[in-house]
Amino acid sequence: MTNISKKELVVSAIENGTVIDHIPADQVLMVLGILGLNNHKDEILVGMNLSSKKYGKKGIIKVRNKYFEQKDLNKIALVAPYATLIEIKNYEVINKKNVEIPDNIEKILKCINPNCITNKETIDTKFKVIEKESLKIQCHYCEKTMSNIRFAE
Repeated sequence: MTNISKKELVVSAIENGTVIDHIPADQVLMVLGILGLNNHKDEILVGMNLSSKKYGKKGIIKVRNKYFEQKDLNKIALVAPYATLIEIKNYEVINKKNVEIPDNIEKILKCINPNCITNKETIDTKFKVIEKESLKIQCHYCEKTMSNIRFAE
């Protein structure tokens, strides 16, 4: 029998999959939603309001048998810019990377301008990131600058 302190939380390791760590505590549910993990049929572990020396409070998501594409990393970066993705195979870390807000964002956000052509016709959205720190983006088509983002459905 292992000697575990009453102050420790023991969570089983995943054999294959991805751990998303350092999510702002108030953005965990948003990350689950934008990644569509409510439809994932395998094990998902969610931790919220966990203690973090670096951030105070954080969230973590462990997803068994799931690896994410670049467009998913871009989505995560928009709401959790300091998140870390850890890919695991056979219980071993095979890749660890920090997400980064891209210079350009395509197809994942919706323009807030109701008169923008992307809201009137079937055209993929495109945005230029003007400022990464406070996240300001500009629509490629109508040139509307915004800091409140809305994800496309």
